[in-house]
Amino acid sequence: MRATVLGAGVAGLCVATDLAARGCDVTVFDPAPRPGPHGCSWWAGGMLAPFCEGETAEEPVVRLGQEAADWWERQGVAVQRRGTIVLTFGRDRRELDRFARRTDGHVQVDADGLAALEPDLGGRFERALHVAAEAHLDPRAALIHLRDRLEKAGVAFAAEPGRVEGLTFDCRGLAARDALKDLRGVKGEMAVLRAPDIRLNRPIRLLHPRFSLYVVPRGDGLFMLGATQIESNDRRRSVRSALELLSAAYALHPAFGEAELVEIGADARPAFPDNLPRLSRRGDTIHVNGLFRHGFLLAPALARMAAEAACDGTRPEFWHEDHC
Repeated sequence: MRATVLGAGVAGLCVATDLAARGCDVTVFDPAPRPGPHGCSWWAGGMLAPFCEGETAEEPVVRLGQEAADWWERQGVAVQRRGTIVLTFGRDRRELDRFARRTDGHVQVDADGLAALEPDLGGRFERALHVAAEAHLDPRAALIHLRDRLEKAGVAFAAEPGRVEGLTFDCRGLAARDALKDLRGVKGEMAVLRAPDIRLNRPIRLLHPRFSLYVVPRGDGLFMLGATQIESNDRRRSVRSALELLSAAYALHPAFGEAELVEIGADARPAFPDNLPRLSRRGDTIHVNGLFRHGFLLAPALARMAAEAACDGTRPEFWHEDHC
């Protein structure tokens, strides 16, 4: 089967990977020559944390997100399987209890247990949750790896849509609002710090009644801080969000106050009103969109479903009739 994929973000690259694995002749169209800051996927945290996402996400996110770490490893991406630590300050201890009630897959650890997992946080928190089955990856390295792997497998990449043959898989994110009218943007902002005096082994989620912070180690003393969630298509970086992220990091560990501010970024993630992804078909086009804040977590499952719908004629989960 011939297939055309529109968009080379995480959704498009995952769809192209699953189609190529089935022997399809795939061409990917994207205006940019390589993955980079122009794409929403570039600014992701890379946490493969389905159980933590269950605090606010619906059941399919938790269930299907558990496929992600294995899928990324099968593609040759380096996946760190060290779990997630969830913390809160003593005055906000009810937030940790609430999080524990709303999620699964965790065990409670006391101050000594936390110090054994994360020595640099020893003595700073009375208790925490350890979600051992979760993982994380470097999203930028993952995007570049998938792109290179597809090119080596014979998948063609082009900047401008040429002659389209077979099915088209529209994975353009917010750019697909010309066809998906109820698609909206949810702004996320992040920062990258270099703090060589701090060592963290796994992502840390710091809960707060007003906003939460996650810190993801990227290696070589780099840490990604994220992320705000604002109902907006605006991609501008705000002073307020930067202050919140940096203040929360400093509260997590004072050594972050001496860190080098490497980068601040923002982008708008595509989401539907229910914050769940959708697969839908119009003629010879299958739309794959609405990954919200779960791009690297749900793109593998969504790509599998899209390939099954196209090649096997199945009616997958997340199939949406409004655009058929």
